[in-house]
Amino acid sequence: MATLSGVVTKFYEEYNNNTPKKLKIIDAYLTYILFTGVFQFVYCCLVGTFPFNAFLSGFISSVASFVLGVCLRLQVNPSNKAQFAGISPERGFADFIFAHVILHLIVINFIG
Repeated sequence: MATLSGVVTKFYEEYNNNTPKKLKIIDAYLTYILFTGVFQFVYCCLVGTFPFNAFLSGFISSVASFVLGVCLRLQVNPSNKAQFAGISPERGFADFIFAHVILHLIVINFIG
């Protein structure tokens, strides 16, 4: 039976050897967004939700940004080229930026 450290080491080696640099950058962004959402939720649990619209809009922004980042990762991944045959990586990135602009306009409007 494999140990946890062996599995983690194997995963890390495979990730470093087989994952393109573009996907690693997107993964770093997703990790940042994930920790931002977790931090906001923990802060809300510890301190309270007095400006509830601010917490809600920030947390929704984190979740939606994570979802948009995952969609970008799926579109840019060379393994998924068959599913996104008509969409170039540049088009996927443009869609990502456009969706983020719309998302943040809605978030700013929701804050008040």
